[in-house]
Amino acid sequence: MKFDTPAGPNPIDRLRVVGQPVDRIDGPLKTTGTAPYAYEHHDVAPDAAYGYVVGAGIAKGTIRAMDLSAARKSPGVLGIVTAQSAGKLGKGKFNTAHLLGGPRVEHYHQAVALVVAETFEQARAAAQRIKVDYARETGAFDLHAARGSATKPKADQGPPDTAVGDFAGAYAAAPVKFDQTYTTPDQAHAMMEPHASIARWDGDQLTVWTSNQMIDWGTGDVAKTLGIPKEKVRLVSPYIGGGFGGKLFVRADAVLAALGARQVGRAVKVMLQRPLIFNNTTHRPATIQRIRFGTTADGHIQAIGHESWSGDLPGGGPETAVNQTRLLYAGADRMTATRLAVLDLPEGNAMRAPGEAPGLMALEIAVDELAEQLGMDPIELRIRNDTQVDPEHPQRPFSQRQLVQCLQEGARRFGWERRAAKPASTREGRWWIGQGVAAAFRNNLVMASGARVALEPDATVTVETDMTDIGTGSYTIIAQTAAEMLGVPLSKVHVRLGDSRFPVSAGSGGQWGGNSSTAGVYAACVKLRQSLAERAGILADAADFSEGRVRGGGRDVPLEQLARQGRVVAEDRMEYGDLAEKFQQSTFGAHFVEVAVDAATAEIRVRRMLAVCAAGRILNPKSARSQVIGAMTMGVGAALMEELVVDRRLGFFVNHDLAGYEVPVHADIPHQEVVFLDETDPVSSPMKAKGVGELGICGVGAAVANAIHHATGVRVRDYPITLDKLLERMPA
Repeated sequence: MKFDTPAGPNPIDRLRVVGQPVDRIDGPLKTTGTAPYAYEHHDVAPDAAYGYVVGAGIAKGTIRAMDLSAARKSPGVLGIVTAQSAGKLGKGKFNTAHLLGGPRVEHYHQAVALVVAETFEQARAAAQRIKVDYARETGAFDLHAARGSATKPKADQGPPDTAVGDFAGAYAAAPVKFDQTYTTPDQAHAMMEPHASIARWDGDQLTVWTSNQMIDWGTGDVAKTLGIPKEKVRLVSPYIGGGFGGKLFVRADAVLAALGARQVGRAVKVMLQRPLIFNNTTHRPATIQRIRFGTTADGHIQAIGHESWSGDLPGGGPETAVNQTRLLYAGADRMTATRLAVLDLPEGNAMRAPGEAPGLMALEIAVDELAEQLGMDPIELRIRNDTQVDPEHPQRPFSQRQLVQCLQEGARRFGWERRAAKPASTREGRWWIGQGVAAAFRNNLVMASGARVALEPDATVTVETDMTDIGTGSYTIIAQTAAEMLGVPLSKVHVRLGDSRFPVSAGSGGQWGGNSSTAGVYAACVKLRQSLAERAGILADAADFSEGRVRGGGRDVPLEQLARQGRVVAEDRMEYGDLAEKFQQSTFGAHFVEVAVDAATAEIRVRRMLAVCAAGRILNPKSARSQVIGAMTMGVGAALMEELVVDRRLGFFVNHDLAGYEVPVHADIPHQEVVFLDETDPVSSPMKAKGVGELGICGVGAAVANAIHHATGVRVRDYPITLDKLLERMPA
C-alpha cells in the first residue's frame, strides 16, 4: 500500500480499541519472568556452551602477540576465537569499528578474543589467563583538544551546514546580541538487559537469538560480517530489556557467538559484561555547542546561529545537535554548522533522541538566558518566535504544530503565573525554590513497514512482523490496530514479533517504530478485509467489521463462519510517497520542572515535573505516558548526574559499570504529570499518529537547568549540573 495523500476517514477513527489506555499485553509475561530474553532461550539450546569476551587493554595500536596456551589448558575450555582463527571477516554497514579486533586495535575494550567453555565461570577464568602483548600508539581522547582539527562530516545524516540569508550581517546589526557556549558529556545507554546472544548453526543455516532493535538491519550486518548470504541468517528477538538506540546495530556478542558456535560445533551463549557494554558498544558523544542570537529589543529573533562539535572514530558520524535549531524558532537570517573530530574513544552513535536531546540541552538554556537578557518571560519569548512553516524552507508548512498550545497549557497546569519574576527570590526553609521551562521538539520520521495478518480457523487473528518491543508497548498497539481494523476483541489477537522470518518492519528506533509498524499492520489488515469480505459475499468498500462480524449489502456474517472455511492470510507493507517533502512533520512539547536547591550544600532535588506533548494521535495513552515519564527520568539523569568520565591518557570510560555511572533512581524522581494534546495528523500515516517515545526527553535537561538558575541565580552551561558547580556561587 502506498501512502501518498493525506489520510481520510478510515476504520481506525472509530477508536473503539485504538486510542484506549489498554494494559500492555506482554506485561504479565515480563512481571512473572516468563518472557524469554536473549540469554534465556534455554529450550532452543539446552546444551549451549558459554563464551566470554576479552576486550582490548589499549585504545589504539596493534597486537604483537597473543599467548593462548594457558587458557586452552584451562578446565572446560572448548575453543578460543581470535581474528587469526576466525578467518576473513567483513564489517557491517552500521558498524564503525570491526566487531572483532586484531591485529589492529581501534578502541579500548574492542573484542579481541572469545573463550568458549562448558560453563560461564570456566570461560571467565580461562579468559583471564590470555596474555596479550600490545604495541600502544598515541590516541586522541579529548574533544576540547581536538576541536581545532574538526572537519565537516559526510552528508549521510543530512547536510552538516545550512544557511539562510545573511547571518553574520544580521547578527552584527541586531540591537540585542547573545553569544554563549555549552557542553554536554559522553553518556551511556545503561539499559537493564545487557547485550546478549545465543547462536546455533544447523548446517550452513545460522540462528541468533539476540537483543536487537532492528531485525532486518541486524540480519544483513551479521551476514555481511561473516561473509554468508543473508537468507542463511535468522535473527530472533521477541523481547528486549531496553535499548535506547544502543541495540539498533549488531554488536560483538552476536557475531562472536556465531563464530564460537561454528568453531566448537554447538550453540554458544555470549553476554557482554557491563564494562564492555560501556566501552565496547556505543554511547552518546560529548558536544561543544556555540549558540548566537540577534534580536530586536522586543525579542523577535532576527539572526540565529548554532554550531556544534563532537567526535567519533575514523569513518564515524557526528552528534547532530543543531538539527532542532533549523526548525524550532523563526528568524530570517540563520546558520547551523556541524563539525566532527576524530577521537579514538569507543564508537559514538544513536542514543534516545540523538541530536535533539543534547541540542536542546544547549538551545533551550540559551533561549532562557536570552529572555533574561531581554527582561521577558521565557514562555512569552518562545511564543513570540513561533513559526508555522519550516524557517529554512518557508514554502513547506508544518503538517501540525501546537508548540504554543503546549506552552500555554503547561503554564496553566503548572501554575506559571505564581513563579517569582527574579531568580533566587523564593526560599522555603533551607531550600531555594525555582521553576524552569523548555520547549520539546523531535522530528516525526516514517519508514516502510510490513506485516502478515491471518484469520485462523478458530476465529482468532495472528499478526506477524519483525517489529521489536524494547519495552515501549509494540505488542499492544499492534494488537490494538488489528483488533480495530477487523472488529474483534483484543483478546482474539495474537502478535508475534522480532523474527527475521516475518515481514520486514520499520523496527524500533528514531521514534518511527510505533506509527510506522502499526501503519504496516493497517495495510495488511486492509488486504485481509478485502479477502474476508469477498468470502462473505460483500463488497469490500461497503464492508463493516465490528463485533466479530462482517456486515454490508444486507448481509451479516460472523467471522467464525468465515474462519471455518479455512485460514485466510494477507501480507502487505506501507510505503510512503512525497508528503514528507511537501510538509514538515515534527512533534512538539513543553517541559516544566520545579527544583529545590539546598542553601548550604547546593544539593539539588527535583520536586515536580510536567510534560505537555503534541504528537499526533496517541495510540495507547497508558503506554505512551510510560514512555514519556521514562524519557523525563532520563532527562533528569542527563541534567544532574550522567557523565562518562574519559581517561584522557589511556582512552577509555572510567566509570564503566552501574556502580560508577550514576542514573536516577526512584528517590530522585517525584510525581510526573504527562498531558497529550488532542491532535491527529493525517499527513503522517493512515494511523494519523506520530512518534512520542523520544519527544519526552527533548528539552528536559534544559528545563531542569533553567529551574536551578531560577532557584539560585547561578547559570551552569556545562552538564551535568553537579553541586560543585554551584557551591561557590550560591546566594548568600
